[in-house]
Amino acid sequence: MALLDVENLNYSIKNKVLYNGANFTLNKGEHMGIVGQNGTGKTTLLNILIKRIEVDMGEIVWQKNIKIGYLDQHAEIEKDMSIIEYLRLSFQQYFDLEKELNGIYEQMATEITDELSTRAEEISNKLMYSGFYDIDVTINKIAAGLGVQKIGMDTLLSKISGGQRAKVILAKLLLESPDVLLMDEPTNFLDKEQVDWLSKYLQSFEGSYIIISHDFDFLNLVTNCIINIEFQQIKKYTGNFQQFIKLKEEYNKNMQLQYEKQQKEITHLKDFINRFGAGTRAASAQSRQKKLDKMDIIPPAQTLEKPSFNFTSLPIYNGMILRVDKLLVGYGEKVLLPPISFDLNGNSKVVISGFNGIGKSTLVKTLLGLIPKLGGEYIWDKSAKIGYFDQDISWANPDLTPFDIIKEHFPSWEDVYVRKQLAQCAVKGKVAMQPVKTLSGGEQVKVKLCILQNTKCNVLILDEPTNHIDVDSKEILKEQLIKWTGAILLITHEQTFYEGIIDESNVIKINKK
Repeated sequence: MALLDVENLNYSIKNKVLYNGANFTLNKGEHMGIVGQNGTGKTTLLNILIKRIEVDMGEIVWQKNIKIGYLDQHAEIEKDMSIIEYLRLSFQQYFDLEKELNGIYEQMATEITDELSTRAEEISNKLMYSGFYDIDVTINKIAAGLGVQKIGMDTLLSKISGGQRAKVILAKLLLESPDVLLMDEPTNFLDKEQVDWLSKYLQSFEGSYIIISHDFDFLNLVTNCIINIEFQQIKKYTGNFQQFIKLKEEYNKNMQLQYEKQQKEITHLKDFINRFGAGTRAASAQSRQKKLDKMDIIPPAQTLEKPSFNFTSLPIYNGMILRVDKLLVGYGEKVLLPPISFDLNGNSKVVISGFNGIGKSTLVKTLLGLIPKLGGEYIWDKSAKIGYFDQDISWANPDLTPFDIIKEHFPSWEDVYVRKQLAQCAVKGKVAMQPVKTLSGGEQVKVKLCILQNTKCNVLILDEPTNHIDVDSKEILKEQLIKWTGAILLITHEQTFYEGIIDESNVIKINKK
C-alpha cells in the first residue's frame, strides 16, 4: 500500500486552475522531488497534503498512523526559548517519561509495589532503547551539520536572523525523525558545506520524503523519483533530476511521434470517407467512419511559457569601476568580516562566495551605501550606473499588482508596453493583475527581474537571483548574464549557475572574521 495516494485532484485559485484530475502516489522508501514552472502550484501541493488547503475535488489518502513532518519556515516559535531548549522539544515525550520515572523512584523510596517496579522497568527500557541518554549527542550532530552550533546553542530565538531561524526549524524537523518529510526549499539558507551535509543525511534517510528545491544539483543528489506539475497534471518519473530531464524529453518526443502518426491516419481515413462515402464502397467508408469516431485523439504537444529576459548594458568604462580597500562591514559596532580588498573593472564579472549568513549581503549593501561602512574604503568610478537585485522578496505595498509595480517604476510607459514587458518575463494575463503577494516566489522574482532588465545600468549587483526560479528561467537568465557586456558582482550558492558566466580566477571567497 502507498504511503500517500492522491486521486483526481482538482484545485483552482483566483480563477487559475492549478490541477485538473491530477494523480500520483508516494511509496515507502521513495525520495520524491517536485518540479514545475513557477506558479504551477508546487508549494500549494504541499499545503494540500498537510490539509492546510481544502481542495475543490479529489482524495488525499495517507496511510494510517504515519508520522508526517513539515518544514514550515514561517512557524510560530517561542522567542524566549534558547536554541537548545527548542531543539530538545523534539524529544519532549521522552523527557516526560523521564519525569514520570523520577516520580516513581521517589514513591519507591517509601513504598515498593509490583505495579511501580513494572512501570519503572518499562519506562527505563523505553528510554534506553530510544537513545534518550544520547539525545545531546544527536542534537549536536545535526546542529553542527546545519551550522546551528555556530550561532550558539544558548542563543535566544528572539536574537537570531530569519535565515538562522530557518536552519533551527529544519534541525528540529530532522531530529523528530518522522516517517515522511515534506520540505519546501530546505537549502535556501544553507551554505555549500551545509547543503552537502544535508544531501548525505537525506540520502541515508530511511523514511520517505517529498521535497521542493530550485537547487537542481541538490535535487539530483537526494531524489529517486520526480513528479512534474505541468498543464494542470502531475506526472511521476522514476529516477533523479537528471534522469527525469532525459525521460521527459523522450516522453515528449514519443508523444509527438504518436500525434503525427495518428494525424496521418486521420487524414487518410477522412480522405477515403470523402471519396467513397457514396457508391459501391460506401460500406467501407462507413467502417472507416466508425473507426474514426472511436479513436482516442492524441492532442498536439503543448508548449510552456518561457521568459525572454533582455539585459542591455549602458556604455561601459573598461578601467577600474570599483576599488575596495580594507573595507569593514557589519552592524552597529559588530564587524562581520575581516578587511576586504578587491578591484572591479568595467567589463569584469565577479562572484562572491562564502558561508551562508557570513555577511555577503551585508557587504553588497555596504557597497551600495544602504549600510554605513565600519572601516576602510570603497570608491565607485563616476561612470558606474548600478542595477541591484535584492534576494529578499518584499514589497513596499504587497497589495499592488505586478502591473501597478512596473507602472510605478516606469510611469511614462503606456499600459500596453507595461503588459508587454511583464509578458516577456513570463508574468502575463491574470497573474499580472492580481496582488503581488499572491504570486509564487518565482513569479515575484520575475517581476523584480522585469524591473532590473529595464533599469539603465552598466553594473549588475545580483544577490542570489536564482532563488525560487524554475530551470528554464534559470538557464535563460544565465545566457543573458553571459552576454552582458558590463560589470557583474554576483552572490550565488549555485556553482553550476555561475560557471560559464564567471572565470574561476574571479571568485572572491570570504571567510568568517
